Parts: sequence; structure tokens; C-alpha cells
Amino acid sequence: MPRFRPTELSDLMKRIGASPKRRYSQNFLIDGNVIQKIVELADIKPGDEVVEIGPGPGALTEALLNRGARVFAVEKDSVWADELSGLQGDLQVINDDVLECSLEKLVESWKTKDKVKVVANLPYHITTPILTKLALNAKLFSEIVVMVQDEVARRFTAEPGGKEYGSITVFLNFWADVFYGFKVKRGSFYPAPNVDSAMIKLVLKDKIPDVDAEKFFEMTRAAFNQRRKMLKVSLKSFLNDDVKIQYKELLERRPETLSLDEFLSLFEKIAK
Repeated sequence: MPRFRPTELSDLMKRIGASPKRRYSQNFLIDGNVIQKIVELADIKPGDEVVEIGPGPGALTEALLNRGARVFAVEKDSVWADELSGLQGDLQVINDDVLECSLEKLVESWKTKDKVKVVANLPYHITTPILTKLALNAKLFSEIVVMVQDEVARRFTAEPGGKEYGSITVFLNFWADVFYGFKVKRGSFYPAPNVDSAMIKLVLKDKIPDVDAEKFFEMTRAAFNQRRKMLKVSLKSFLNDDVKIQYKELLERRPETLSLDEFLSLFEKIAK
């Protein structure tokens, strides 16, 4: 029986002596319609290779396998890692912490295609570190489709000019085209979290900007660390007289008003 059904999930937890662990931010999907919408958003087809992070009881894992995908699951909770191994399909389960393991080596040793997909209901307390790690390994992935808190999703997908737009928005857009998928009500989980969630989709770029990424992000973080100030103040240590003259109007703006391309243009001038 499908693992998203509350009665099936309850019976499974009783059988293996498991329960949702707060320290792992475990909120299990119990809404079959949401699971199918996730699979559709990720456009899962037979033969697709998918990395899933934090699968828990495996409701989403089961749906991916039913679509004919090969699944590489990284699960920190050893109880669920052991249980997942019993699912039918082309599944490999690694009992490890995604932030601690060598994700590149693990995925490279497993995948047969040039790039794979990531589909996951992420632990909310470490959403940003996980997405950062995935982005920095962008060469492995074609798409990243993940569940995050709704307010976080709106920051990740924000447009320039709004209060939700920040350095993480610029960071993700550097690596990918980022889209808001759909909202997920808190009642779709057990236990129900205190916030609503949302799916986002990152389509990784074939060609990223040809700049020193580490130094570029150092500049954008500095800009947003003083987001209420003009760039000529927050980026004072990065600027020389030539840049101040050529970008005078831009430097009199606040960071949340600049697009990725404008940040890149400014950085390229600073780097020269």
C-alpha cells in the first residue's frame, strides 16, 4: 500500500519502532496529490536518475520508483535508511548526512548519465546549506526540485526590487533559472509543521558567468549585509575611483534593486 496514507504510515512506524524526529526536521508527506504534483513538476520519466535527500518513510521515493526512475537516496536516519532498502525498484540507499558526505564522489560512482535530477522534501532547518552544496556541485545536476518553507521559496524566487530579494537569490540565480512551483499546505504533512511549504524548481545553467564565483559572492554578501545602505557605502572597500565614476548612478542604489546582470557588470569592472 502507498506509504503516504496516514494509516499505512502509522502501521509502518509501529512495526519498526520509528517516529518523526524533531532534530532531523522530519515532517512526512501524507498527501498523494502533492506527491504526484512533485513528480510532474520534476517531469520524471522512465530511466531518469534521481538523487533524493532525506526520504524518510519513502512516500516520494515510492512514487519516483513507480515512474521507472533510478533513485539514489541519502538518508541520515539509520532507522529509515534500513527500511527504505526494502522498496521495490532500482534504488540505492546511503545512510549518511548530505552535508558531511562527499556528494560528488557518491553521485559520480552511481550515475550512468551525464547529469541527474534532485527531487526532495528538504529538512527545513538546513535548507540553505543543502541548496548551497548542490549549487556548488551544479555540474552533476540538470534540475533540482525541492520542498522548502513557503517564505523561503519566495526569497529564493524573488525579483529585484522587493524585500524578499537577497544575496541567496543572487547566488541561486548565478547557477540556475529558479521557479516557484506550487504551495503546499501544512496539513499535507505528519506531523503538521507550523508553516506552509512550497516546491521550487532550479534548472541548472549549461554555462555560468565567467567570473571568480567565490569573490563575486563575497561582494554580493557584503552588499546585502548592509541592505538599507547605498552600494557606494556597503561596497566601499571594493571600489576605486574609476568604478565610482563609471557606476555612479548604480552605486547610489540599494542592493535589492540590482539584477544578477547588474551585479556581474559591477563585479567585472571591479575585478579589472
